[in-house]
Amino acid sequence: MKLYIISNRLPVKVSEKNGTFSFTRSEGGLATGLDSLQTAYEKHWIGWPGICVDNDSDKQAIGEKLEELNFHPVFLSDTQIKNYYEGYSNSTIWPLCHYFFAYTLYKDTFWQAYREVNRRFCETICRLIGPEDKVWVQDYQLMLLPGMLREAVPDLCIGYFHHIPFPSYEFFRILPERAEILKGLLGADFIAFHTHDYMRHFISAVERVLRMNFKLDEIQLGNRVVRIDALPMGINYDLYHNASTQPEVRQAVDRTRKLFGDHKLILSVDRLDYSKGILHRLRGFAAFLEHHPEYHGKVALAMIIVPSRDHVGSYAQLKTKIDEEIGSINGAYSTMDWTPVYYFYHGFSFEELTAMYHMADIALVTPLRDGMNLVAKEYVAAKSENPGVLILSEMAGAAVELTDALLINPNDTGQIERAICQALEMPVEEQLRRLQNMQKIISTQTVDKWAADFTDEWNDICRKNISFRKKQITANAIGTIKQEYNRAKKRLILLDYDGTLAALKPRPEDAEPTPELIETLQKLCEDSDNHIVINSGRDHFTLEKWLGNLPVSIAAEHGAFYRENGLWHKNINKPVWSAGLLSILKLFVAKTPRSRLEVKETAIAWHYRESDAWLGTLRAQQLANELVSICIQQKLQIIQGDKVIEIKSPDYNKGSEVSRQLKKEYYDFILAIGDDTTDEDMFKALPKNAATIKVGYVSETARYNLPSQEQVLPLLQTLVNISGESSTNDKVRKGLNSALHFFKELLNLK
Repeated sequence: MKLYIISNRLPVKVSEKNGTFSFTRSEGGLATGLDSLQTAYEKHWIGWPGICVDNDSDKQAIGEKLEELNFHPVFLSDTQIKNYYEGYSNSTIWPLCHYFFAYTLYKDTFWQAYREVNRRFCETICRLIGPEDKVWVQDYQLMLLPGMLREAVPDLCIGYFHHIPFPSYEFFRILPERAEILKGLLGADFIAFHTHDYMRHFISAVERVLRMNFKLDEIQLGNRVVRIDALPMGINYDLYHNASTQPEVRQAVDRTRKLFGDHKLILSVDRLDYSKGILHRLRGFAAFLEHHPEYHGKVALAMIIVPSRDHVGSYAQLKTKIDEEIGSINGAYSTMDWTPVYYFYHGFSFEELTAMYHMADIALVTPLRDGMNLVAKEYVAAKSENPGVLILSEMAGAAVELTDALLINPNDTGQIERAICQALEMPVEEQLRRLQNMQKIISTQTVDKWAADFTDEWNDICRKNISFRKKQITANAIGTIKQEYNRAKKRLILLDYDGTLAALKPRPEDAEPTPELIETLQKLCEDSDNHIVINSGRDHFTLEKWLGNLPVSIAAEHGAFYRENGLWHKNINKPVWSAGLLSILKLFVAKTPRSRLEVKETAIAWHYRESDAWLGTLRAQQLANELVSICIQQKLQIIQGDKVIEIKSPDYNKGSEVSRQLKKEYYDFILAIGDDTTDEDMFKALPKNAATIKVGYVSETARYNLPSQEQVLPLLQTLVNISGESSTNDKVRKGLNSALHFFKELLNLK
């Protein structure tokens, strides 16, 4: 068994000099964390090797060397890197996810390249994976990949982690390809983000763009569930915390002391990017110097900026502005023996960087938007015994955990100025207390724990999906049901209506039966051994209007009414709805556009299928909370169904109707099909050997699962055909063809 980790870049840098290739391992946080992941699976990486080569012999040479490390390269051309990586990934997705809409570029060539490269990754993975292997996709460059893999290998266990912010729906909806990207991500079994905010934004986008419904943190798609969670990524805590004991780091500390002297040191470490808030930080520091001359000659800002994409126009402009701002500050305040801002436009070695962390009195980490920001965690970890203060942007994912930092709004230069003053004046005891509190958190929530937590939850949902797939009706299960049906002398067939016999409609009154459904039910009724019961939550007037001409039994309003031999019977008296209850329901109709109230004879229902997904869900939760006390007082039951909240008496339900039927007669074959939570009562009331089938979401109670409502009618037509009836009628032939197609699908799913 193998675990394939898929990322845009392999954790190795391949370079070429004089026709010879060299290979250098990456020591990034992701590579470190996944290398230490304890798993029974053999770990492999798939990604771009960081070099574009056209020669097949060069590709073979690179591939053979990487294969020795369990690395599998996906070779990309210069054009693909330009359009897929620099284009769609970093000029479209990156600025949008970081709320820099003005920097977002849309080009069809970018999108086409993005799809093409994701497809190439998919093809490479499909060539390598075996039956029990797993695939873990990393980050925004490969958001289409999970969906492509799901289409190619339906039962594959797929995980996805999003390492950057996921924007709010209002920003994400701007993206022309929004639906395709969301469908791509939903190909995974488990999707995780750094914070609950990003998780919430993703769920909101799916519900509003795709009109799909989550149940808390899960959504069912066919025969599988996709789970969403927030798992903040950590660092190798011990590596940074113990760094100051290393001789190389101690030497670097001595060099740092000589460079900065006795000045209080403020440290800023960033990659060159407009999302990092570097200009805001410099302006905040400039305001501090302007308003606090008493600190002149005593405080210095060391600004480390790692070059990144500086050949891209917006990044080159940013660097120019940073250079100008630093020049302006130093020009205004420098003296012969003091420079306010030390500017380093290059990367630092681990030893040099940890020495800076160890020495710095203040870390100024103020991105305008950041998925996590590990610099903040590295600074806190590197403080072994010496004090220090972390000033952290509340817009960074790390702010969720590091609440003992001085949290600021990075857009407010005044807050930056005041935070610097507060940090400089903070007593040492308070500095140490805050650091220790944060160290307790990050020493536990390490990168190793992040990787382990992800795989544990991923394994759990994959096991759940394997169990669900076993419930899905297969050709063998259908064969067994057919045999039992044929042998039986007395059959009870219980069928829900909405979502089972008929598709759910935004307006419930539009879900009237099709001629094909009427004919199928008529055929089932023609067999004298069959007793057909329509067990529905609908009002009995509508069911009589739609199905009254059929020789079927009908249970309406969850069993409050039932029809036998053409006559209707009532189980309970008509309730009197209190003014308080009705006023609450009418209030929520008024507060929720496109919601509506349905007053039945024995129940009252608030429908919100046509409402905005987020607002409807919010109002449903609010309404349920509002109704609890009044329904307890009046001995009423609250049922939360599919986009509906219903209030009724607890004295009857779909299960009570089943019990009534079973008391009347013995049946040697029972089939029950339903799609809603209310149908669980029906399933529970039946004997274990009954053929119970849940449509849509998998049921813990039902024996089988049918993924979609469209498959119900072909299944029933199969039973009609088994009964020995035959006809040359065109509609019947259509039913046979539909059933044949249904069985083909089942055989493919098996």
